[in-house]
Amino acid sequence: MEALTSSSSSSSSGGPAASHVRRRASAFGPSSSAVRCRGTTRSSLRCCYAPRRPGHPLKCSAAASSPSSAPASAVVKGAGGIDFDFGFGFCSGSVSANPSRDAEADKFAEAAKKGNLVPLYECIVSDHLTPVLAYRCLVKEDDKESPSFLFESVHQDSHGINNVVCTSAHPLIAFFLFSFFFFPVVFFLTFLINSFASLGNKPKKGRYSMVGAHPAMEIVAEENKVTIMDHEEGRQTEQVVDDPMQVPRRIMENWSPQLIDELPDAFCGGWVGYFSYDTVRYVEKKKLPFSSAPEDDRNLPDVHLGLYNDVIVFDHVEKKVYVIHWVQLNRYSSVEEAYQDGSPSLSAGSVKLHTRQFGSPLEKSTMTSDEYKKAVLQAKEHILAGDIFQIVLSQRFERRTYADPFEVYRALRIVNPSPHLTYLQARGCILVASSPEILTRVKKGKIVNRPLAGTVRRGKTEKEDELLKKQLLNDEKQCAEHVMLVDLGRNDVGKVSKPGSVKVETLMNIERYSHVMHISSTVTGELFDNLTCWDALRAALPVGTVSGAPKHLKIWNQVKAMELIDELEVTRRGPYSGGFGGVSFAGDTLIALALRTIVFPTAMSSLKKEGIMCNRREWVAHLQAGAGIVADSKPDDEQRECENKAAALARAIDLAESAFINNI
Repeated sequence: MEALTSSSSSSSSGGPAASHVRRRASAFGPSSSAVRCRGTTRSSLRCCYAPRRPGHPLKCSAAASSPSSAPASAVVKGAGGIDFDFGFGFCSGSVSANPSRDAEADKFAEAAKKGNLVPLYECIVSDHLTPVLAYRCLVKEDDKESPSFLFESVHQDSHGINNVVCTSAHPLIAFFLFSFFFFPVVFFLTFLINSFASLGNKPKKGRYSMVGAHPAMEIVAEENKVTIMDHEEGRQTEQVVDDPMQVPRRIMENWSPQLIDELPDAFCGGWVGYFSYDTVRYVEKKKLPFSSAPEDDRNLPDVHLGLYNDVIVFDHVEKKVYVIHWVQLNRYSSVEEAYQDGSPSLSAGSVKLHTRQFGSPLEKSTMTSDEYKKAVLQAKEHILAGDIFQIVLSQRFERRTYADPFEVYRALRIVNPSPHLTYLQARGCILVASSPEILTRVKKGKIVNRPLAGTVRRGKTEKEDELLKKQLLNDEKQCAEHVMLVDLGRNDVGKVSKPGSVKVETLMNIERYSHVMHISSTVTGELFDNLTCWDALRAALPVGTVSGAPKHLKIWNQVKAMELIDELEVTRRGPYSGGFGGVSFAGDTLIALALRTIVFPTAMSSLKKEGIMCNRREWVAHLQAGAGIVADSKPDDEQRECENKAAALARAIDLAESAFINNI
């Protein structure tokens, strides 16, 4: 196949090369902001593919901010059935540069001596692209016939906190994929049961997501009739066999895959599909023949497998995306030809992307940049005067969107999983939230306050995780801030607790989440008999983490911080920095702190009655974020912190627009 260049990606991909796969992964400068993918033409084979005209690529796009610096592009060439063209935006970092081409070719040739199935990959550093966005980019919303997959998992960590995260060790994945090793069905049933049992004993930390589309080959079995569709060769064969389960096994007998350490510890390519209940009839031919089976009123395949040579793997810990292509050497006349057709390389310049913009992520704020910086300087004057030790100044950003608030919530679950995910429709507004911590909890008269402050990313290995944990606990600034919040929590709990009942049950523990770990402590107390959960909630307000930190443990100082907030902020905060949650009939209470919360005022929405968004309601999303101001704070840094926090929430709106209304 001809070498790809970084010319405009709008050019068509017709002709003989349409049966090949081309993959591009790029990091772009400030002028670009998109993710676009093109699916090449493939002939209509059975019912699994809808016919597409040659030279008529599948296009989809999604908005994503990308304030990176130097533009570059990474080109990966291979054979298969898809053509990716990704524009990755990220706040920092760059495309991981490969060694020299000669060195890569030598490495490929060395691997080829040991086997006939060799992986090539490109690794991109990106914290903007999500698995759902990548999948929707590869597969159009109305394209329900193209085989494809997205593997994720809902995971409960060792602390009992549910997170929407992903794992490569899910037993169902192992069962369905067969990766590059095929075993009898009975073995896999045993493996499946044992895997589920082990999951209960040893919870695994979620880490990976896998996405694939347009398989190179498909196997479809209806009873004993097997159809094999080789999309690379453009060939389809049909045969009647005693056991269709043996067909992929025989194909794999000719494989000798070479695994490399650089690839993530996840599914990186192979078979993906399903096996119906009736596959047992291949094993129990006499006792359970197909002739005795009930009516098949849907005419669904008994087995469907796709062979995915091309897979995208997301490492949620490292914020990396691996674009992986497997080269089958027996399809080429030489190792050099195989490498030339499938090797990854970096290409100078950027690929122009067709982008559909829905508007800038942050359209306006209640305060201009200069106004906010001026407020920071005024706050510092009060700190230097000894009125307060710290104050949290916030500003409210606005974003207009045609994405429904519930669609935004669905997206937020993916881009920002947290212990307290909430979609709440109330009179006057809708809250879409992913709060990381509680405001207060009361259960059977016991008050719980859990300060959560001090953060570091998760390590890639257990050893690195432990090293980062020690670094966090040795960080004097973060530890001092945490201890201050623990003292504040003791004071809040003590206001409504029986004398002598206030305890610090845990101090400076490490609490691990899928992406980060925090320093956490637990303060408890026994509620006075004549008080209720409502009194405990009142005592927890105002919250120091969102208002200010007093120099001394006197409530007057904290109220003073709130008085300054009234003076310096130009609009009421509303739900932001308050709380949301529930109070049971028995008085048990769990109220989460309203951070990472998007507010949709219902009165500010309007129904579009004409045009492309006809019958879609335009919503105004309010994204509020604040920064903690201390004596040495720099106004520019605090403004940037607010923008970054709000932009992180805006990613959920970006994804919702891309996934739900991008193709309207």
